[in-house]
Amino acid sequence: MKSTRRSSVYLKWSAIALLAIASVVASGITSSAAQHAGITDTAVAVAARTSTDATAEVKIDNFAFTPVTVTVKVGAQVTWVNHDDIPHTVDSTQGKFKSAALDTDDRFEFRFTEAGEYPFYCRIHPKMTGKIIVQP
Repeated sequence: MKSTRRSSVYLKWSAIALLAIASVVASGITSSAAQHAGITDTAVAVAARTSTDATAEVKIDNFAFTPVTVTVKVGAQVTWVNHDDIPHTVDSTQGKFKSAALDTDDRFEFRFTEAGEYPFYCRIHPKMTGKIIVQP
């Protein structure tokens, strides 16, 4: 009888332990999903920015252009600033502009005089890409 009772108590505590573990895992998944959604929302907000000023700035940091997409008006000047510890370039995929290699804190500026979309990349690190959208 004692053996059956011990088995019953053991099974009861095992079930409680499994429920506790499942609860912790489920709350971790929910928390992770919420954090991921928050990061995604922030990334989207930073990834595209509209500037109504006559100037806009794109930061080069951690092998990325930030924001990735900038929208400006015709006549606006865009400045790229390298905050990385290694050189990067800013090159139009259409041949409209091309910087020299930019060391840390170096800048490259270009004034956009025509409406259109101007994709660009780093020729040293071609996976680094961005786009300037120029509106009338």
